[in-house]
Amino acid sequence: QVQLVESGGGLVQPGGSLRLSCAASGIIFSDYTMGWYRQAPGKQRELVATITDSRITNYRDSMKGRFTISRDSAKNTIYLQMSSLKPEDTAVYYCNAFSGGLRHDYWGQGTQVTVSS
Repeated sequence: QVQLVESGGGLVQPGGSLRLSCAASGIIFSDYTMGWYRQAPGKQRELVATITDSRITNYRDSMKGRFTISRDSAKNTIYLQMSSLKPEDTAVYYCNAFSGGLRHDYWGQGTQVTVSS
């Protein structure tokens, strides 16, 4: 059974920082490109960042320089370090595991991030 369990969301003031974690189980971690997506109320889900097993990263332009994605293969976990947070970063953040070769696309339940004073 595949599980992606996000944690670390919460309420933070503008300009603050937060680190999200996503622990994966039930998959061979190295087979998957891992990623973070987010969905704000009334908007479509959008890419935040992805990271391959080779640590190649890809970011949405508006996140470059503020967000950092990383992965720990020993813990089957990815992280999203977010800094200089803005109210428009408020959204539910979802963890994703994708393998084009295996045609697998898994999602976590999401964790709420609210940026507000």
